[in-house]
Amino acid sequence: MRILLTNDDGINAPGLNVLERIARHFSDDVWVCAPAEEQSGAGHSLTLTRPVRLRQHAERRFSVSGTPTDAVTMALRKVLPAAPDLILSGVNRGANLGDDVTYSGTVAAAMEGTLAGIPSIALSQVYTKEGVGNNVDFAAAEDWGARAIAPLLETPFAPRTLININFPPLPAAAVKGIKAVRQGFHDYARGTLVEAVDPRGFPYFWFGLHGIEHTAGHDTDLEAIAEGYVSVTPLQLDLTHEGSLAGLRARYA
Repeated sequence: MRILLTNDDGINAPGLNVLERIARHFSDDVWVCAPAEEQSGAGHSLTLTRPVRLRQHAERRFSVSGTPTDAVTMALRKVLPAAPDLILSGVNRGANLGDDVTYSGTVAAAMEGTLAGIPSIALSQVYTKEGVGNNVDFAAAEDWGARAIAPLLETPFAPRTLININFPPLPAAAVKGIKAVRQGFHDYARGTLVEAVDPRGFPYFWFGLHGIEHTAGHDTDLEAIAEGYVSVTPLQLDLTHEGSLAGLRARYA
């Protein structure tokens, strides 16, 4: 089985090393093609206004001067000798829960793989303490990653769907298990906005996303993580709201 690894934290991210060890539970045919630099929050963006550079670091290890979407596109069109059987994106430094998926470059890389018809999985390690930089503890992802992925290799993915996995911010032994749950809802309206002045005297702003949880039910990724479980959520690329379609058709009839 050929596996492509990518992320949005960049080619040198610690989580990518964790992901490679997870992938090698299933195959030795592992390829890496990731952004050269961190692309957190890039979403499903594609570089169109400047050239994209490809750099080889080692055998089967490449970086791209662009977004996670660019990295997957480059891997499929230029780097790999043939299409992979599986794409794994992550392990992201931080949560991709609820509406995080609309911002996430980690999830977007898996979306791009899904568009290409390849089973794709995004993986993220939740942490709770701010300001830890690269000192995020990936122990839960390291220990539970292969266990979360293994059943998915035997499960056919529905067309145009991907899987989003999050690991709780706990020691591996404290994780209670794995739950398949729906996507929750974050409210970022009251997130922080840091305002300051640079050394030249010009003001700048820095967004901080501290989500407020608003979940209609209790069977969501947000609750699963809060309760100490690994969350596994199927996501679909079709964003159509079926409930509104009939009413709109009637208005335009």
